[in-house]
Amino acid sequence: MFGDRRKLAGICYFCIMIDIITKYFPSLTARQREQFEVMARLYPEWNEKINVVSRKDIDNLEVNHLLHSLAIARFIRFTPGSRILDFGTGGGLPGLPLAVMMPDVHFHLIDRVGKKLKVAADIAEQAGITNVTFQHGDSGECHDKFDFVVSRAVMTQPELVRLSRKNVGPQQRNAIPNGIITLKGGDLTEELKGLPTSEVVDLSQYFAEDFFETKKLVYTPIM
Repeated sequence: MFGDRRKLAGICYFCIMIDIITKYFPSLTARQREQFEVMARLYPEWNEKINVVSRKDIDNLEVNHLLHSLAIARFIRFTPGSRILDFGTGGGLPGLPLAVMMPDVHFHLIDRVGKKLKVAADIAEQAGITNVTFQHGDSGECHDKFDFVVSRAVMTQPELVRLSRKNVGPQQRNAIPNGIITLKGGDLTEELKGLPTSEVVDLSQYFAEDFFETKKLVYTPIM
């Protein structure tokens, strides 16, 4: 069980989780470390009640979910004051880890499943993540403009572009044009045929763990 795993012969499991993140993000503040530790504690607790992460995969939370979400922070550090929409956030991924990493950026998390959004909101509150807002509803109900839309394997890239391009605003304040950034896996050749301007990054360039060998980041600029 997760509770037994945390002890690991007297070693703090949460500290080990943070070590995995600080391996790639060595400049974390004490506050950010605390916030990630709260996530590491609360996600397994919530997952016993509401399945926000596959129960077969919850023991891999730190790599397969938190670090995976932070791949976007390796690709781009959003300019302070940027506004980011997390489309189909579920239990708060990738939005909450990114909000911890970039506290001067605002993240708006939307999902149709209210009970999952409740998990995300509770974790944000308990971790003291204040640069986030939440919206329960369909993407069509969100009419605000953002610098970027981020998402984690919610749907195909063409479908996501079709649904969310209305939410990408024209004001440019980051190093790359506004657009849509997603985390995906496998061969995306067919999926991206109709999006020739998309950029694909192998996450194995960012992280050494085996999980990332087949994982990709896809960036589609919205002009």
